[in-house]
Amino acid sequence: MNKVTAIVVAAGEGQRFGAPKQFAPLREKPVLEWCLGCFDTHVQVAEIVLVLMSDIEKDEYMRRFPKIVAVVTGGKQRQDSVMVGFNQIDPRETDFVLIHDGVRPLVDHALISRVIAAARKNGAAVPVIAIEDTVKAVEGGKILRTVDREKLRRVQTPQGFSCSILKAALDRAREDGTYSADEAALVERMGGEVVIVEGDPRNIKITTPEDIRIAEVLLED
Repeated sequence: MNKVTAIVVAAGEGQRFGAPKQFAPLREKPVLEWCLGCFDTHVQVAEIVLVLMSDIEKDEYMRRFPKIVAVVTGGKQRQDSVMVGFNQIDPRETDFVLIHDGVRPLVDHALISRVIAAARKNGAAVPVIAIEDTVKAVEGGKILRTVDREKLRRVQTPQGFSCSILKAALDRAREDGTYSADEAALVERMGGEVVIVEGDPRNIKITTPEDIRIAEVLLED
């Protein structure tokens, strides 16, 4: 059994954006629907749990995206929302879980497949991309040192985990009162090993209105 469940987290209020960015229009549809469509049509993804600010449009999402099995209301912080979504999963049936930011609309099937393959082999995997700019450590308005960028990577989603590993990491964090915006960090914290796979520069996170314009340009390519 190798059932894969995707949890798409889209419960943010978008304070920096000025509005919930997951619903911002991108071409002919909202940002969120671009990534839902990609997971819904991926042959290896069996089901989707969608985490929103409110489940008021639950029936509409489940009608339009057949693989959505639950639409739930998120928590105060991202980790709370992930936990709410994870609680909709039956660990006796699901083997692997993908966690994806609902504001990364340009995720594609190839990236999802790479993460699934690595998670199946290693238990935990995240997509990363190299940092091209020089990186400095700073403090008090002064440079402390130059950081070796060859050892640094920018992390994307979806992040993939065996269901048992993710459950253990979330349970430990809840018991300890630890919060992180990154599930892989919770796995690392309990001594777990997380492997990396090649990310996709197109898989940008919508944070500001300018990112919408960038995504529109990328969709033209």
